[in-house]
Amino acid sequence: MKRLALAFAAAVPACTTTPTYPPAAPSTGKRAPPTEQGFRASDAAKSDIDAAAEILAKESLASARLLMEKLYRRNPREWRKGHFASADAAVATAFDPQRQFNFPELHYVRGSDAIVLALRVDHPGDRVFAFGVGLASMVFLACGGKTEFYLTDSLDAQKLYNSARNVEIAAWKLANARDPGGALLILSNEMAGAAPNLSFERELGKIIACQDVMALIAAQRTNRTIRRVVQTLATAVFLPI
Repeated sequence: MKRLALAFAAAVPACTTTPTYPPAAPSTGKRAPPTEQGFRASDAAKSDIDAAAEILAKESLASARLLMEKLYRRNPREWRKGHFASADAAVATAFDPQRQFNFPELHYVRGSDAIVLALRVDHPGDRVFAFGVGLASMVFLACGGKTEFYLTDSLDAQKLYNSARNVEIAAWKLANARDPGGALLILSNEMAGAAPNLSFERELGKIIACQDVMALIAAQRTNRTIRRVVQTLATAVFLPI
C-alpha cells in the first residue's frame, strides 16, 4: 500500500500548499507552477499515504479552479451577471478560504445542490459561479473538509467514490443542459472545427481520477468495501456526500 501511495504521489503533479484551497493565479488557462516546500515539523505526523492523499486532494481542487476559469472565458456574461469586477475576481471569491464555499447568492447551498442550481433554466444568477462552487465544494466535502491529512485522520472511501460519480454526472449535465430554445445553458467543450476543444472534459476527468484513487487508498487503509453504483448518465441522480 505504501508503494501504491508513493507511486501516485510521484505521478500526479504537486500543487501548491495553501492550507485549504488552490492559490490565486492570473487567468492564463494553465496551472500555477508548483512551489518547492521544505520539511515542516507537522510532516512528522504524516504517513506516505497521507502525503499522497494531500497531493490528490489539492490536485482535484486545482482542476476545479482551472475549470471555473475556463468556463468564464467561454461564458463572460456570467461573471457580469454576478456583479463581479472580472472573471478573476469571481474565481478568487469562490475559492476564498474564509467563505468555506458558503454564499448567500447561492442560498448557502454547496456540492451537488449548487450544481443543480447552476443548471436550472430559471436560475437568474451567475451559472458558472454556482457550478464552480458546487464542483469544488463537493470535492472538498468528500475529502472531509480538508486538504492536509495526518495519521489520526480518516477519509471516507464511499464519499470519495460518490464524489467521483457525481463529477461524472455533473460533466454530462454541463455538456447537455439547454434552455427551451435549445441553447446550452453553459458553454464548455467546442466540437466544431478541425481541432475540437476538450479541455473542460480533461479537467473533469482529472478530478474523477483523483477522487477514485483517493477512494481506493481510503478503502485499503480502513479495510472497507466501496458500494459501487451503476447509473445511466441521462437519468442519473447525484449521490450523497
